[in-house]
Amino acid sequence: MRITVLAGGIGGARFLRGVRAARPGDDITAIVNTGDDITLHGLRICPDLDSVMYTLGDGIDRERGWGRADESWRIKDELATYGAEPSWFGLGDLDIATHLVRTQMLDAGYPLSDVIAALCERWQPGVRLLPMSDQRCETHVVVETAELGRRAIHFQEWWIKHRAAVPAQAFVQVGLDDAKPATGVLEAIAAADIVLIAPSNPVVSIGTIVAVPGIRDALGTAPAKVIGLSPIIGGRPVRGMADACLPAIGVEVSAAGVGRHYGARRDGGLLDGWLVHETDTADIDGVAVRAIPLLMTDDDATAQMVHAALDLAGLTR
Repeated sequence: MRITVLAGGIGGARFLRGVRAARPGDDITAIVNTGDDITLHGLRICPDLDSVMYTLGDGIDRERGWGRADESWRIKDELATYGAEPSWFGLGDLDIATHLVRTQMLDAGYPLSDVIAALCERWQPGVRLLPMSDQRCETHVVVETAELGRRAIHFQEWWIKHRAAVPAQAFVQVGLDDAKPATGVLEAIAAADIVLIAPSNPVVSIGTIVAVPGIRDALGTAPAKVIGLSPIIGGRPVRGMADACLPAIGVEVSAAGVGRHYGARRDGGLLDGWLVHETDTADIDGVAVRAIPLLMTDDDATAQMVHAALDLAGLTR
């Protein structure tokens, strides 16, 4: 079976572990958000791609959910001694090796999709990882405070430095107009037997992926069913800051609100099916909704979510 997954970072990575556990040996492709990407200290950093790669390659720090296991921070400390900014974004010593290799390859003219393929030779994730785009398409957050005034700041600054405590007025993808789907993205959608939308942030992960020109259209015409899984349980995100993002675009922080935001594929939206947690409900015209356990407590629990998505799409296990 050919499975294509739209995914963000930590939650998407954990979901992909479950996809791999549910369908070992299947052809699995992950289209990963690159809107969080940023250049710091001369290095190109791709947080979501790296989180997925490290998680599937068993190199992630499982307690934090991000970064390398057994990481050290001597370079970060030395940069702080020099007073090098930004000080709010920490680069681990092991993690820097990944950024050095990626930056060197990008500077040599390789597209990001080729760079990720090369990095995955080291990590062997068992899933084909594709950036949503080879072009830079970075998410910025429009904020307004007495201290900052009204300005757009990079998503990483909003999330890491300000911890999303500064209310978001809007989200803007810088470079979106010139972005194209990365090599293999449209083909992976067209060839899939099922497309899964991971329980990632609907605004700055999934929303950014489908905003890349051509991807939403490809989902609309794909022969496969598109099944999404809610990132909201009981009116709150399990992890991350979706509750700080959704109000900025006028979407209710609930499984039903996100499902309606994605919309029915027959009406130009994204979904054929929508899985919500067993304690939640959602009524979305044109979308088949099913309530199941959605807590990704381990790979087996997540694999059961994948099986439920396959069942909802009318596919056998």
